[in-house]
Amino acid sequence: MTNGITITGLTKRFGAVEAVDDLSFDVPAGRVTGFLGPNGAGKTTTLRMLLGLVEPTAGEALIDGQRYQDLGTPRRVVGAAVEAMSAHPGRRARDHLWVLAAAAGASPERVDEVLDQVGLTDVQHRRVGGFSLGMRQRLGLASALLGDPQYLILDEPANGLDPAGMAWLRGLLRRLATEGCTVLVSSHVLSEVAQTADHVVIVNSGRLRYAGPLADLDADGASLEDAFLRLTTSTS
Repeated sequence: MTNGITITGLTKRFGAVEAVDDLSFDVPAGRVTGFLGPNGAGKTTTLRMLLGLVEPTAGEALIDGQRYQDLGTPRRVVGAAVEAMSAHPGRRARDHLWVLAAAAGASPERVDEVLDQVGLTDVQHRRVGGFSLGMRQRLGLASALLGDPQYLILDEPANGLDPAGMAWLRGLLRRLATEGCTVLVSSHVLSEVAQTADHVVIVNSGRLRYAGPLADLDADGASLEDAFLRLTTSTS
């Protein structure tokens, strides 16, 4: 069992703009945690600091007790998709995964496994430039899964998915958590988070508004949407 993700006093300033302000929360191991907030709340900046892509102004973000950049084999520990998938449009989907598999130390068999896992086996020889947004999302998820990671960090993975695709994603994330993977997923689709997540973190203006079990947030009978709006429109 992994130790989960720990965010402590995380702060990021871009000039006069404080994108993340003394943020602290835990992401429990072996659960699906929904990371929620309005546009500009600091979610993507937080995820980028967690993955060592942005240097914090203060505080720390630890995965299994270590900074991402200190992990011995980071691609085997953490799978991430936090930006638009950037495969060359002229490259075939399978070839794109082959290149990434070599960097992750993944076997050729693992490429076949993730293609099947995300439902792209039948289109693996098509060029990425002809993919829909939903298919690109699936390819980005396949890339994140190549290293069979213990942690999965996703930024808006439901973008471009139709209802059937969202139901598929929901089932996949729940199954991965059941198998012991720690999943942190940023999303604006509150209805999907309500059906998928065990744990919720809500931020607004770079500050923490709530972190805890989804069941506790809904304890008074309010929907996740109601609670989200209440927490993110409060001036306190």
